[in-house]
Amino acid sequence: MTGSPQLLSTGFALASAACWGASDFSGGYASKRSDAFLVTMLAHASGFLLMTALAVVAGAPFPNRSGELWALAAGALGGTALAVFYRTLATGSMGITAPLAAVLAAGIPTAFAIITEGIPGTLPITGFVLAVAGIWLMSRPDAVVGRPEGLFWAVLAGFGFAGFFICINQTADNSAVWSAAHSRLASLTLVGAIVLAQRGPKTLHFTDATVAIFAGCLDSTGTLLFIRADQTGRLDAAVVLSSLYPAITVLLARLILKEHFTRWKALGILAALAAVPMIALQ
Repeated sequence: MTGSPQLLSTGFALASAACWGASDFSGGYASKRSDAFLVTMLAHASGFLLMTALAVVAGAPFPNRSGELWALAAGALGGTALAVFYRTLATGSMGITAPLAAVLAAGIPTAFAIITEGIPGTLPITGFVLAVAGIWLMSRPDAVVGRPEGLFWAVLAGFGFAGFFICINQTADNSAVWSAAHSRLASLTLVGAIVLAQRGPKTLHFTDATVAIFAGCLDSTGTLLFIRADQTGRLDAAVVLSSLYPAITVLLARLILKEHFTRWKALGILAALAAVPMIALQ
């Protein structure tokens, strides 16, 4: 695919990455003092309300039954993957969980797209490899302290995130905003059930709740933009480019929290920057 359609898709995908990266930073910040699942539930609730309101105001056509079910499946898989991801981080296995889950989330849908849509060409493939390497480097923590038992859960989380991308792709040309709303409804239901099943006290500070609402609006907007990227271009390019969101998270952490900027993360960002034109100009 060449010309303006793929460039338009690239724009949507990069905007999606910006929203998801900022959302991850905001949600992570809010989860430092407050319960992570409460923060996540509130974020999903705000995202669902935002997408539903946009769909109603815009008069977007309601999706057909197939599109509705695929969007719900996408949200359920994404919500499950997020729950698994949090569980794995809680075991102290962050060293392997974060980068492996991120790479699988990008790699599996890319392979799926290559099988179903054909090989995009040498230059985009090179861009995919560079981007995946960048995703790994940006996602890996500064101190690798992963334990072997984290491997299974990391793979499970990666497959869940990959399932989200593939299922959203199956919504085809249905309304992007309604698809985003349905996916958020499913993930909200799942995370809400997890919160209700948890025992013990749960803390949610007012400031963190406000940040969580903001993060949820960013996250659902990122989902909407990803769907548009998928609808206007190739799935593999949309997935890989939108999966560069750790670059935004890392940059925000450096600019706002003054966190140390390691050479590996810097190398990952450079690899991501080099990959973008290779993928965009296919």
